[in-house]
Amino acid sequence: MTKPPHAGPETDESPSDTPRRTIRSFVLRAGRMGTGQQRALETLGPRFVLPFARAPIDPAAVFGRKAPLVLEIGFGMGAATAEIAAARPDTDFLGVEVHTPGVGALLKLIGDTGLSNLRIVQHDAVEVLEHMIAPGSLAGVHIFFPDPWHKKKHNKRRLIQPGFVNKLVTRLAPGGYLHCATDWQPYAEQMLEVLTAEPALVNTAEGYAPKPDYRPLTKFENRGLKLGHGVWDLVFIRR
Repeated sequence: MTKPPHAGPETDESPSDTPRRTIRSFVLRAGRMGTGQQRALETLGPRFVLPFARAPIDPAAVFGRKAPLVLEIGFGMGAATAEIAAARPDTDFLGVEVHTPGVGALLKLIGDTGLSNLRIVQHDAVEVLEHMIAPGSLAGVHIFFPDPWHKKKHNKRRLIQPGFVNKLVTRLAPGGYLHCATDWQPYAEQMLEVLTAEPALVNTAEGYAPKPDYRPLTKFENRGLKLGHGVWDLVFIRR
């Protein structure tokens, strides 16, 4: 059920003009591009894919309106992202993903469904958060099924770590929410521990949260649930 890693090239090096990051939470893997995905990249990419920049975006300029902004980190092939955006037309969504087939797939869904409240950045999510998202500008953050890095020696590569969460909450507006979901129980336990320890966050539940209605079940999740696998949602609010 866990989707492929979500964010940037397989390297521990950072550009010389940015803080050095010694641990990456992702591996860039090649994937096959369908003709529809390739066509969507060529025709819709210039409109819906924002270039990475070392300056905060102006959401009102990007979307042509003022609306709550939700950041999704690691959207995979984008089906759930498109479904959420379609169901919440009064909210704008910025999806971050580095895998080109996933970007192409989401662009195709944007074209097929006529979505206007969704944009994409194809870049390392940590750097996008650092440079492109202004403090206090987000109404919410979605992190669904990030790579759990199953082996203990790789646990340090997990995205949900204290330093990252501390940076993340600075980008949330007061009252904004952080919604994580995972199908890997040890990672769920780590998420709960890390998020609970962040003083700027308040849990909306006693432990794990019921799945919010806005998060659709993915085909991988449905298959796992039929096999008896668990899924854990965590929803925290910024004080």
